[in-house]
Amino acid sequence: MSKQLILCDCSGSQKIDSEGLSRTTGLTCSKVHSALCTRQTDSAAAAIATGEAVICCTQEQRLFEEIAGEIEAPVPAFLDLRDRAGWTADKGDLLPKMSALVAEAAVDRSAAKTVDVISEGLCLIVGAAEVALPAADRLQNTLGVTVLLTDEGEAPVTRSYDVVRGRLRQAKGALGQFQVTIDALQQLDVTGREWNWSDARDGGRSECDIILDLTGGTPLFPAHEKREGYLRADPKGVQAVADAVLEASQLIGTFEKPLYVRTEPLLCAHSRAGKTGCTNCLDVCPTGAIISNGDHVSIDPMVCAGCGACASLCPSGSITYDAPPTETLMRRIQTLAKAYIEAGGEAPRLLVVNAHGAEMIRLAARFGRGLPADVLPLEVEALNTFGHAEILAALAAGFAQVSVVLSPKADRDVQERELALACAIAGDKAELLDLADPDALSDALYDAEVSAAIAEPMRPMGTRRQITRQAARALAPEAEVLPLPEDAPYGAVLVDTDSCTLCLSCVSLCPSGALGDNSDLPQLRFQEDACLQCGLCANVCPEQAISYEPRLNLQPEALSQVVLHEEEPFACVECGSLFGVKSTIERITEKLAGKHSMFGTSDAARMIQMCDDCRVNAQFHQENNPFAGADRPAVRTTADYLSKRRDH
Repeated sequence: MSKQLILCDCSGSQKIDSEGLSRTTGLTCSKVHSALCTRQTDSAAAAIATGEAVICCTQEQRLFEEIAGEIEAPVPAFLDLRDRAGWTADKGDLLPKMSALVAEAAVDRSAAKTVDVISEGLCLIVGAAEVALPAADRLQNTLGVTVLLTDEGEAPVTRSYDVVRGRLRQAKGALGQFQVTIDALQQLDVTGREWNWSDARDGGRSECDIILDLTGGTPLFPAHEKREGYLRADPKGVQAVADAVLEASQLIGTFEKPLYVRTEPLLCAHSRAGKTGCTNCLDVCPTGAIISNGDHVSIDPMVCAGCGACASLCPSGSITYDAPPTETLMRRIQTLAKAYIEAGGEAPRLLVVNAHGAEMIRLAARFGRGLPADVLPLEVEALNTFGHAEILAALAAGFAQVSVVLSPKADRDVQERELALACAIAGDKAELLDLADPDALSDALYDAEVSAAIAEPMRPMGTRRQITRQAARALAPEAEVLPLPEDAPYGAVLVDTDSCTLCLSCVSLCPSGALGDNSDLPQLRFQEDACLQCGLCANVCPEQAISYEPRLNLQPEALSQVVLHEEEPFACVECGSLFGVKSTIERITEKLAGKHSMFGTSDAARMIQMCDDCRVNAQFHQENNPFAGADRPAVRTTADYLSKRRDH
């Protein structure tokens, strides 16, 4: 049995073309109900009982889930057609948009990989006595509480929780695995009639599951609001403290922590041979979850908050977003465009939002003009996952414009960087909307001047780099080379041939294989499509002969190797075989022959101009042979041994 769309016009407040939807989506559609969540719940229950219902309303999702539980049927799928399409002031045809939303909802989305995090409820409350102790009183029956007093206040006469005094020097970890270091630590001696503080000592260490910071000072962690298990409140705000205490009381048990990103260390261009290259992910990670680990970086999945900035800025694909995977996001983009166009729509626009932007859409639909009929909303888990590759893929798939709605906690720098790169390739067809008013969002979309969409949409495939190149060729078919911003991950390597000695240090350290050599001739070869612009080759070059040109070369030659620098090889003066670089051998001979103790004679200097085999042979046969040893001892025979015996 195929899925069935269960439609409702919400008391006649929207128009839904049931027959049209059935024709464009290929799905069975119910009649258009008017009060599915009130008077017509029997119809809803009958549809849910089939196990194939898709309820086209998310406002009353909880009600329909309860109905499914009562009749012991599977929980149905849900799809919002009303707020994202039906409630709008646009009088245009809504069928293409609704068809696209239905198709996008059917895209298979694999569940994110998770790891269990166990919190036993060990809570450390840090703050002054007047605020920390009342918080401990409220949590003592729920959590295992320890209070770290930061002032000289009197300790409570209670054993319901532990109390210490000191200064929290350092904390690391996340929910279920915090490690803290405390200086000037004083423990409370609770024996006897009068309780006293012990002598202060530095470097006290302990572990806990939750930290409730009521100091009001500098947060213990960067991007502290994204650190799970770390709760912080202004001690002067009564409501803020109460909210933090309530949240802390819920952090006990087993939780599923999503594994947001997937890594391929072999692709990482961070470092080689102690030389630093790409640091994009280290520079943008707000939580400090990424650290340098030799030639590559390591990500602490417990600290990672899943913002996706590292995945968008990684030039090599060593870090990819995995909750859900990037491939899923690409399929959703292409499905929206394809379904809209096939249903008769033209030049759609894509509106990318997260949970904050989705709420703005709902408010704009209920209290304002809603979204235009040609604007298709796409909700993502993290805005930073929608980078330049995704923008270009959307434009190549048939969208005329891409708008990203920023949220208050969005990493604006990352978004602006990716937008600048996308616009450098495709023109001004993408924008950031930094709006907090739902009506202002509607106005911006209704008043926008939209350019034409691509005439022949395409579906780019592969890695993000491959998708970028395919989309760029479709969007700028006449272009050969597109200049890009300075921090772009695409470009050319420029070599100063007067300075380059063809030592090939750059070749041995290139992480992507963009730089190569020729085993037969002294050549430096380069494949531009593979270059990450990571900076490793420039950093390792002893002659400082390498620089970069950020650009996107759309010509076929970018996919094959070209010679950046080559010189005439030197012929061995002994056997004639080719080795080394002629100019280099001649330069070394000029500097060392007759001027260095090892090459004081003409025969010794001549060895500089020999290949490896001939040089070893010459050294072996010279007067002062460095390979020579003592004379081989004579072979001892039986007669030699017997001659020393007295009985012979």
